[in-house]
Amino acid sequence: MLFLQLAVLLVCIFIGARMSGIGLGVMGMIGLLIFLFVFNMQPADPPLEVMLIIMSVVTAAAALQAAGGMDYLVEIAGKILRKHPSQITFLGPLITYAFVLFSGTAHISYSIMPIIAEVAIKNRIRPERAMSMSVTAAHMAITASPVSAAGAALLTVLAASGVKLADILLVSIPATLIGVCVGILFVWKKGKELSEDPEFLERMKDPAFAANLEGVEKKEKVVLAPGAKKSVLIFAMAVASVVLLGSFPELLPDFGSKPGFSPGFAVNEAGHVLMPSMIMMIMLAAAGCIILFAKTTAAKVTKASLFASAGQATIAVFGVVWMSSTFMNHNFESIQSTLGEVVASYPILFALALFLLSMLLYSQASTAKALMPLGLSLGLSPAYLIGIFPACNGHFFIPGYPTLLTAIQFDRTGTTKIGKYVLNHSFMLPGLVTTSTSVIAGVLLKSLLL
Repeated sequence: MLFLQLAVLLVCIFIGARMSGIGLGVMGMIGLLIFLFVFNMQPADPPLEVMLIIMSVVTAAAALQAAGGMDYLVEIAGKILRKHPSQITFLGPLITYAFVLFSGTAHISYSIMPIIAEVAIKNRIRPERAMSMSVTAAHMAITASPVSAAGAALLTVLAASGVKLADILLVSIPATLIGVCVGILFVWKKGKELSEDPEFLERMKDPAFAANLEGVEKKEKVVLAPGAKKSVLIFAMAVASVVLLGSFPELLPDFGSKPGFSPGFAVNEAGHVLMPSMIMMIMLAAAGCIILFAKTTAAKVTKASLFASAGQATIAVFGVVWMSSTFMNHNFESIQSTLGEVVASYPILFALALFLLSMLLYSQASTAKALMPLGLSLGLSPAYLIGIFPACNGHFFIPGYPTLLTAIQFDRTGTTKIGKYVLNHSFMLPGLVTTSTSVIAGVLLKSLLL
């Protein structure tokens, strides 16, 4: 029966991943209904905290976009990249990492990719190197960002064990940075130079393509919105507030001694405000402040491209995590008895499980919320789970995630591509090297810092 239920789970995840967008969410609900009515499973609690954090953070990022803050950040990035074109393979991924670390969403990378591609092409540097690592760096930064849904998901799982946001950041930021730097070194001379690449040389036979490539790069003057800089400052203050309060929980309001106190969704039994709820409050308040003081409107925020991505991500997490949690809870004893001793003897196998599930879910937050509680129940320490957190970045393995496809479209030379056998694509080796290095670094750092 367990294997039949697992088959239902995997089939729903596979079909949902093929649908893309909200596919994982709606297929997750179909799977959940099958679990309820066919297998008589009691539904687990829905992942409300992760869903609401996604909505809150992405709404704040959409407000930043609507106010012109994204344009301002991209303008700064463009100046840095164009000033040091020979270092595009190094600077492109690091700037992308910094953008995603700051914003908590990989969708911000879409605005940087065309700049990275054009700088590389104009300077005859194989774009595949910078593009593949920039996508990989964007994914890694999600597991290091203080305002990402993935980090919040891990915090919700480990908070009861006394883990603070600072504990996660103290390991995840240096671990992923080490992984990204090793990945950059790996791709530094990957592939043939453009002057020797047969596909590029074939495209150069097209006069229009060659003329465009040889032409002087046109740098359009970007007119920043009046509130662009203010919106960046407000968003930065919100991120800093999340880090401060998450690192020092004693600064959070305490209602335990108040008359008539009762715990709830936002406040625990001790009367302390829970950090996930605080992230929601801070980020939505930041969106409100951007609307009030950065000269944008609520209507513009809802029309921003990032706002649409929030709805898709929320529905995807809603369905697939609720289905997965129901399966895990119902079969907990069987899973624990089967995997407990194996994981205890070879804990690195749990990192492999995280990687494999993230390949299917296309979501670090969903992966963390679905599997990290199982890791705790199998006896893995919170510190170890933090160390292997970067293993949740398996998005690149099956080349269907939007960041990969966008990077391929922006590289006009054709060096960034999906290979003949699908899995031999430009992101495979950089992703494997970066992820495995980050996990190894995380496991080492957790023993040194925690």
